[in-house]
Amino acid sequence: MAGLSFPISFITVIVVNFGIFARLIVHNNPAETARNILAHETLFRIGVAGNMVYCVSVVVLLTALYAILKPVSRNLALLAAFGRLLHGFTWLLVTLNLFTALRLLEDADYLRAFGPDQLQTLVRLYLSGSDAYYVGLLFWGLASTVCSYLWFKSNYIPRVLAAFGVISSAWCATCTFVYYIFPNFPQVVNLWWFDSPMAIFELALSSWLLIEGLRPSGMAGPDEASARALAGTVK
Repeated sequence: MAGLSFPISFITVIVVNFGIFARLIVHNNPAETARNILAHETLFRIGVAGNMVYCVSVVVLLTALYAILKPVSRNLALLAAFGRLLHGFTWLLVTLNLFTALRLLEDADYLRAFGPDQLQTLVRLYLSGSDAYYVGLLFWGLASTVCSYLWFKSNYIPRVLAAFGVISSAWCATCTFVYYIFPNFPQVVNLWWFDSPMAIFELALSSWLLIEGLRPSGMAGPDEASARALAGTVK
């Protein structure tokens, strides 16, 4: 589950955003965007459904990672799970905004209330999901940093890979936080370099889990540790 969830979610979000929404949403042209959506409503709805698939994949992934990393540190594994859950919530918010934009375009009452130009501008505002993405990206980066630390501590995967995960995830969280304060920061570090190293790490991690699986860590879980302690006391 852990090995499959991230590739599925990654491929889904790439196809939806670059294969569908990038074709329908025209930057700085609300009128053309509105015409594209109405002319290709089914395609737009497929994109919305794809976003929901992504959200489900995030929940499956955080559940699987919590189950794997809980024996290492229950509190940190729970913290990382909440971080990924908040990241998933931001995508739910984006999906709700997409539904709202479609409703505004389809309902004639909104056209009479706002007028064509105002309505199209309002729709374009709801379709702008970049702000929500970068809010969620901070929580994804922080959660991935914690998970990578637990991977490093557990020795379930090569420590070189886990160390790369810690560095790339912390880099993503730091760049995102700086971006909140300094909106011109992408002129120094391109937006693509915020999360690309972390995405590469999670794809590499998924490949390792699918091909090699988990290595023996030598770490005892809570139940096993208690059993060993009891056995030692009896002995």
